[in-house]
Amino acid sequence: MGSRLAARRLLRSNSVRLGLLLFALVTFFDTLRLQNRIARHDLVPHAFDTPRKHERVYIAALHYNDAPLLRQQWNPALLALVERLGRANVFVNVHESGSWDDTKAALAELDAELEVRGVPRSVITSNVTHQDELEANRPAQGAGLPEGWIVPSKGAKPEMRRIPFLANLRNSALRDLDDLHEKGFKFDKVLFLNDVLFTPEDALTLLDTNRGVYAAACSLDFSDPPLFYDTFALRDANGHAHLTPTWPYFRATASRNAVLAHADAVPVTSCWNGIVAMPAAPFTSPIESKRLRFRAIPDSLAQLHLEASECCLIHADNPLSADLGVYLNPRVRVGYNVMAYAATHPGPGRSWLSGWAIGRGRTVNRLLGWFTSTRFTDRRVDDRLAQWKAEEQDRDEPGRACLINEAHFLAPNGWMHL
Repeated sequence: MGSRLAARRLLRSNSVRLGLLLFALVTFFDTLRLQNRIARHDLVPHAFDTPRKHERVYIAALHYNDAPLLRQQWNPALLALVERLGRANVFVNVHESGSWDDTKAALAELDAELEVRGVPRSVITSNVTHQDELEANRPAQGAGLPEGWIVPSKGAKPEMRRIPFLANLRNSALRDLDDLHEKGFKFDKVLFLNDVLFTPEDALTLLDTNRGVYAAACSLDFSDPPLFYDTFALRDANGHAHLTPTWPYFRATASRNAVLAHADAVPVTSCWNGIVAMPAAPFTSPIESKRLRFRAIPDSLAQLHLEASECCLIHADNPLSADLGVYLNPRVRVGYNVMAYAATHPGPGRSWLSGWAIGRGRTVNRLLGWFTSTRFTDRRVDDRLAQWKAEEQDRDEPGRACLINEAHFLAPNGWMHL
């Protein structure tokens, strides 16, 4: 009772009231300033009204059960992007495997259209399903485990890991890059396109992130905005996972401040998030064994109930990451459905974030930054990593920031995690 009375007296104090009023006014005008900044910076640069510089781009994509997306948006957007980049300046590589909808037919339509336009490409489809992969590789009872399989817990049946499977698929989409390079066809950038709604302007803006100087530049992806989607691969400038799933996302000061500035180059340790642009050079090193490729963490480390995204590890392995930087570009927002894309693109001159989202986001982010810590989750991962290193000499995992306390496995109709 006494504490409540003291609180009431405090609130009645003129100085406290004045302080609260000033805080509210500062927050209000700061929110308006941030909204205006976002709206202003989101305007499409005038540079896109002129022919783009002649940069050669290798476009790589994977598709799985995406027929509606392909026909309604992805195919037309890709064709328009090819025209903007120049038909002679691109190579399109699309891989599909195991879809049970009309994805193969939709990709055949894309292939035919690229053929008519004379665009160099490779569109590959496969009838091998996840179930086929599991049955073909499942170890016999009593036999040793093949690479990419682990036993999740004592007494459990062997399971096929999802990340090595995905890494192999992504590497398949890079094979033509090797072949073309050896034949003398050089590319400046590799553009990875996920199964997202995007426009040519989105991709061009991303390619121009930080004036084109980066080890990697990523869009920001949404399925249910304002929550961003790819939490598995995104790490802030200090290697931490997101602090909040909504704006301004990050714990690290450098990352958070760049988001508040709505900069086109938010420094991060890792990202993927829908569309990614990377220099082609690391993928085409003259020394074949040093060519950058997607990978998973070793099975022996995954056995300790740890996992890491292949799309995070690629940045840990990229020799350019330290010097050129990895950046998230929040001005490039893509969606996994029409509603998500529309919600993050309200139109020229308007901020996609409401005043409430900005005010609440800053307050929640600030409070969580003050009163929470990553110490417990970090220690759990660090202890398992230390155990793994101690089991055998010369073990190392450069992708420490990517590790999480989960296990991901392939399932007949997708994937599961434990």
